[in-house]
Amino acid sequence: MNSSGRREVEHETIVAAPASAVYGLIADVRQWPEIFPPTVHVDWVERNGQEERIRIWATANGEAKSWTSRRTLDADQRRIEFRQEVSAPPVAAMGGTWLVEPISPRESRVRLLHDYRAVDDDPASLDWIERAVDTNSRAELAALRDSAEQAIGDAPGRTLAFEDTMRIDGTAKDVYDFVNEAQFWTERLPHVSWVSLTEPVPGLQTLAMDTRTKDGSTHRTESVRVCFPNHLIVYKQTTLPALLTLHTGSWRFVDTESGVIATSRHTVAIDPTKVTDVLGPDADVAQAREFVRTALSANSRATLGHAREYAESRR
Repeated sequence: MNSSGRREVEHETIVAAPASAVYGLIADVRQWPEIFPPTVHVDWVERNGQEERIRIWATANGEAKSWTSRRTLDADQRRIEFRQEVSAPPVAAMGGTWLVEPISPRESRVRLLHDYRAVDDDPASLDWIERAVDTNSRAELAALRDSAEQAIGDAPGRTLAFEDTMRIDGTAKDVYDFVNEAQFWTERLPHVSWVSLTEPVPGLQTLAMDTRTKDGSTHRTESVRVCFPNHLIVYKQTTLPALLTLHTGSWRFVDTESGVIATSRHTVAIDPTKVTDVLGPDADVAQAREFVRTALSANSRATLGHAREYAESRR
């Protein structure tokens, strides 16, 4: 740490993938929630050539946070500089650089540099930030390595995305309210047996719940949700069922002349090492994909069905 209270730190990893492919994953923020464990959602605020502003919702030391960053992208040098424009306390300032360096045509080194300051240069806050940066950097580099290596054929068929859509004779606001007000789900949804919802700041929620399966058993999941009133809720599960290594999703509500078009979307990744443990000794990834899709679609459609009843009763 220098005399101004500014700390600098560097993390790195080696990836068995071409540098250009690795750089592409870092450059395209739309993929971040599926790549980086702490990242829940990313939106572009503005884009202008190599300059862009992005808003990030992510977890840090288990707490949900949001901030806005500026990025400068240099594809030729495979270098991305970033600087938080609006930081979330206890962070006063945060920035750094992604560097992707080719080792060979099939291998690259990724370096992730950070510099940061705490509000009022508070020592306890600096230590909190240091833990968050270290934990997130290690998780992000490991996840980036795994994603880049899987993308070149390491684990075919693990990831799938699907959606369910329902037309509702109501307003988008009422359907949104039903999904947003998850604290009432034990009363409103038969497949939810327990729920805990916290919202430290408006629109940023942590949702834990127990869901009943067809055989009567329950499993607990926890998600961070980002809510955009009346039209969109995006989420990422931070506590996953045994069969999954990733589950992100969204609820989207669009008013039309003939009612609301409500869509539930899921992106999941199967853990191939858990397939036989969960589904039996003869099961494979294809069966796991079908099992997961059937179960999640059933819950989504059940939720949308009850949301339809709620919204249509309020007309």
